[in-house]
Amino acid sequence: MDAVPQSGRSLGHQERMRIRSGTFVGSTAGLAPGNVQANLVILPAELANDFLRFAQANPKPCPVLAVSEHGDPSLPTLGRDIDLRTDMPRYRVWRHGELVEEPTDITHLWRDNLVSFAIGCSFSFEAALIEAGLEMRHITTGRTVPMFRTSIQCAPASVFRGPLVVSMRPRRPADAIRAVQITSRFPSVHGAPVHLGLPERIGIRDIAMPDYGDAVPVEPDELPVFWACGVTPQAAIAAARLEFCITHAPGSMLITDLRNAALAAS
Repeated sequence: MDAVPQSGRSLGHQERMRIRSGTFVGSTAGLAPGNVQANLVILPAELANDFLRFAQANPKPCPVLAVSEHGDPSLPTLGRDIDLRTDMPRYRVWRHGELVEEPTDITHLWRDNLVSFAIGCSFSFEAALIEAGLEMRHITTGRTVPMFRTSIQCAPASVFRGPLVVSMRPRRPADAIRAVQITSRFPSVHGAPVHLGLPERIGIRDIAMPDYGDAVPVEPDELPVFWACGVTPQAAIAAARLEFCITHAPGSMLITDLRNAALAAS
């Protein structure tokens, strides 16, 4: 990856400060166009190696962008002055595998033994799709991208196992081909789709009933196109019934100072 800016206020830094101040609590889709966005998993250090093995075994849904030092809420390789306790619009707090809280600040929950993982997010490649003239239906309709649990099982690692979660964007067939070509260049943020059309083939019963996010219209001449999603670890966390863990809320990402071009394959 290219080095992040060390001086000045990047667009990513400006958006993080807006989020940190509490003046923005919505979906980060479309914010800081061209900047890499990231999913978040924060867990006790004794589980960090097991989670890293899970991520390495499932690189499509869990492409790791950065890992923190123990107890350190910053990720200097991703941006200046990042504070993981305050810089995402909304978090999820898990206890014994149950979602118990969705705060906008986790400072009060921070521990010295926590390790944070930043995982690539499909919001990062959306800028490239938009530049190619492809609509992002969830952005134009003001919604959070729809996400679905599938019947595809991830490769297990220790206590971590569970279904692949996918995000969906409707595309006309010719645009679906173009979307495959474009997103294939971004393997660090999920890369090419994992499935096109026929949602029932991957265990999705109703495209109008996402497990996370919001439903978006799919027109008769469109295919639902599915990408691996960074919400996948949340399904594994729920299955593992971890005593304590924090993640991002779906759609509420960490906006980094990295530019998407730094992640594009040549």
